Amino acid sequence: MLIGYARVSTGLQNLDLQKDALTKHGCAKIFHDKMSGAKRQRPGLDEALGYAREGDTIVVWRLDRLGRNMQDLIQIVNHLNESGIAFHSLQENLTMDKSNATGKLMFHLFAAFAEFERNLIEERSAAGRAAAKARGRLGGRPGKYGPRDIEMMKSLIKNGTPITDVAEKWGVSRTTIYRYLDSNEH
Repeated sequence: MLIGYARVSTGLQNLDLQKDALTKHGCAKIFHDKMSGAKRQRPGLDEALGYAREGDTIVVWRLDRLGRNMQDLIQIVNHLNESGIAFHSLQENLTMDKSNATGKLMFHLFAAFAEFERNLIEERSAAGRAAAKARGRLGGRPGKYGPRDIEMMKSLIKNGTPITDVAEKWGVSRTTIYRYLDSNEH
């Protein structure tokens, strides 16, 4: 039996392309996840692996849909091999089972490329954050309160109002009040 597995990284992305390709390839059952491939614990993947039996084939649209980390990819495919379950990636036209030395070699090459791509994304993201920080733009959500609010918070605290009462008045935690006070002392 052919068992499909599809994955997108976020809930905003669409699985239709992958599901259509898996269905067209003949997958009788398709499992899916909407989360990063860097995470090993994925409910849809766990279901697919638990559903597959000896003689079945797990099919993915592209190798990086199974995972972005080479170690995890190798571990998953080794588990499949030990269980007598084959693996097939449609885009790479890669089929791997215990008896296929070429498939094993190709799998390791594609796994290395998937991990390399993931590392490039991380490096580009870090470089982008560093460039933004150098220009004075910090990531994260903008502050909820402006300078006028912060001055009022400082005044209340200076006049003896407990931090807990100030936090309650503004509807935030004490930690948030401390963070506002600390960030505006510089």
